[in-house]
Amino acid sequence: MKRAALVLVLLAATPALAQRMRPADVDKLPSSKPALTEAYGKEPTQVGDLRLPAGPGPHPVVIVIHGGCWWKGFATRQNTAALASRLTEKGFATWNIEYRQAGERDKDGKYSGDAGAGWPGTFNDWAAATDHLRDLAKRYPIDLARVAVTGHSAGAHAALWVGSRHKLPKDSDIASPDPLKIGAVVAIDGPGDPVAEIETFEKGCGVPAGKAMFGGTPAEQPKRWAEGSPQAQLPLDVKSGLVSASLFLSPTAAAKWVTEARKGKDKSSALILGGTGHFEVIAPGSPVWSQVEAFLLEQLKVDK
Repeated sequence: MKRAALVLVLLAATPALAQRMRPADVDKLPSSKPALTEAYGKEPTQVGDLRLPAGPGPHPVVIVIHGGCWWKGFATRQNTAALASRLTEKGFATWNIEYRQAGERDKDGKYSGDAGAGWPGTFNDWAAATDHLRDLAKRYPIDLARVAVTGHSAGAHAALWVGSRHKLPKDSDIASPDPLKIGAVVAIDGPGDPVAEIETFEKGCGVPAGKAMFGGTPAEQPKRWAEGSPQAQLPLDVKSGLVSASLFLSPTAAAKWVTEARKGKDKSSALILGGTGHFEVIAPGSPVWSQVEAFLLEQLKVDK
């Protein structure tokens, strides 16, 4: 299969490495008030915002997962509030989640992350937040037959992992007995294969994110890295879309995912954006937003 057939849209030959918008710029974008903010667990960060579109429903629902290098202090769900709000305007219920993020210990032993973050806590948060939709559906008009996931940066990895967790061994520390079925996932400029991409990812983040997240390097914790890698679980029997805009998801990495997914008969597409930055892709109103939005609206559709 030719490489050109793997991409839905090609705006430039190479991705932009320069970052124009900053996380704080995206945090300040307008967003709608959630219909509900609710805990899905007992920890302070185990919460999410539910937004509902107009009409009686039941509505298709998208789980939205923010990025931040898996590292506490880099981003919160406010960073994806504008994205969630726009998807809700377009007819999707959205569940924009918070979760525990990792950190490191200083010379005095003080930990900078959330208690219990990393392995397995952060993965278990993503799973618990996803499965909490079953409880929300008892009280709000959301359609559990049409569940999709999207995430940005480190949240893109999280989104792909949520779409892959039904493939995990039953004895895995991060497996769930009855994971909610996911119909589609869109990864926005973040890694699907953390083992292969961790060096570039950490260079962009400027912190030892991988070791903090997995409790060691791929050589030290190979089982954890394999189970935490969505790409290692392909095919997923889930429609997937990837948006490449910066070093956090190169065109080559996106094409590799699509090729491997399609070999397993998964539906998979990529949107390759050049000349933009890492945060423009989640910023409604940015120069590339119309292309990103069109891709999201198509790829997040789940057929019953």
